[in-house]
Amino acid sequence: SDLQKQEERGELLQPLIFVLLVLCSVLLYFKVSLMDPGFVKSEEEVKAGKSEEQSMVIPQVPSNIKMRRCGYCMVKQPMRAKHCQLCQHCVRRYDHHCPWIENCVGEKNHPLFIVYLSVQLVVLLWGGHIAWSGLYFEQSWDWLQHNILLLMSFLLIVIFTIVVLLLLISHLYLISCNTTTWEFMSHHRISYLRHSELENPFDQGVILNLWRFFC
Repeated sequence: SDLQKQEERGELLQPLIFVLLVLCSVLLYFKVSLMDPGFVKSEEEVKAGKSEEQSMVIPQVPSNIKMRRCGYCMVKQPMRAKHCQLCQHCVRRYDHHCPWIENCVGEKNHPLFIVYLSVQLVVLLWGGHIAWSGLYFEQSWDWLQHNILLLMSFLLIVIFTIVVLLLLISHLYLISCNTTTWEFMSHHRISYLRHSELENPFDQGVILNLWRFFC
């Protein structure tokens, strides 16, 4: 059959990979949206003491900076945690609250969020290529009537691609510096950064920063 001939020529491989990438993107979206971003639990649920990450970075921060109690949920905030008023929880290594996934991006789901953005960017670039390949331009009203939906789809894909690309680049830059969006935007208001002699006391070099984040 024609389908079998197309399969033998490898013409079905690309559409299959594209569909799998779209499916993977959707699954990653739900995973990042529904998972715990790193909510700070109450003192009864966790043991006293500091995590391995905190014990490595705290000596670089002024000793007079103490853990403070959140004025909203009344838990002791670890360093780099912040209360999200939309989620009504304190989040460890808080980055930002993403309205697209309707969840915070924090210590636990930040790496997966980067993977999601990367897969989404590949899907958008591929979809943009497919939409562009279907366009042939003519200066006539009939052409515009028959191609208006495809043209609008292409323009929409271009807009989303630019947004996702800029978001991914900005996150990778902040990760390479071992800082978060919240720390970058509110540096002057955060006590452990404002009173630190170093501009970024958590920066351990690009390679080590990336290694600790992803691995």
